[in-house]
Amino acid sequence: MGHAVREADTAEAARVAQAALTLDPGEGAALVAHLSRPPAERRWTALATADGVVMASLSASDPAVGHIDLLAVHPSAQGRGQGRALVGAAEEWLAGQGARQARFAGNPPCYAWPGIDVRYTAAACLAESLGYERYHVAWNMTADLGGDLSSQEAEQRLADHGVTVRKAGDDRDRVAAFVEEQWNDRWAWEAVHAAGLHYAERDGRILGFAAWGARPAWFGPMGTALESRGMGLGGVLLRRCLAEQRDAGQSGAQIGWVGPLRFYSRAVGARAERVFWLYRRDLA
Repeated sequence: MGHAVREADTAEAARVAQAALTLDPGEGAALVAHLSRPPAERRWTALATADGVVMASLSASDPAVGHIDLLAVHPSAQGRGQGRALVGAAEEWLAGQGARQARFAGNPPCYAWPGIDVRYTAAACLAESLGYERYHVAWNMTADLGGDLSSQEAEQRLADHGVTVRKAGDDRDRVAAFVEEQWNDRWAWEAVHAAGLHYAERDGRILGFAAWGARPAWFGPMGTALESRGMGLGGVLLRRCLAEQRDAGQSGAQIGWVGPLRFYSRAVGARAERVFWLYRRDLA
């Protein structure tokens, strides 16, 4: 059975995503809005069938690789081939933009997930049936926000050594410049667009930062300059962000695309939880 695929407006994409993304309850509309406001250099599209939507993109920094950022079919219409039709349409669009490979993988800095959550099993099965190769695994950690997230004592110890910790305001661009210099422009974009951004400095020099809400409702990225590690900055910045997320009404926080498991586990008792498979396929 064929399915007509057309360009989608964000309102209908949000409606379908809100109903279909059952493992991300209440986030569907926010994720569609997020993916619709990527960095200026990114090309992207949203395509729809009667009851499904796909969003795809590729970046100027790696134009040969296209990304399927979001795929959702309304629960009432699943199992009828709409997902397959949407992936085919996304691949056709990506190939037309010059991509030579398509990936079910996050396109940093503006992404919904690192890959396919293994619990969205139907999506993983679809990718594999279409010839996609699983090439990497990523994971999130979950931090419960009901415990003690205070950081005042640690902040005082830092202050005794001349370190000030504060929330970014009008100086956000200055913090983003530090992030780009120390790490990369993708983290800098997230710092600019985060819901909350905190940083530490001494004698006018920024030493570390942490952000949340660049990807809706998730924590990250964060980092401390090499010469500042071992001072306890990371734990303070993490706790300040998580406390702010709690104040915003969250009961838990996803720490996205985690590297240092041990740090987050020890700092706030976070646990590894969501697992994502990353898939790729060369386009003809």
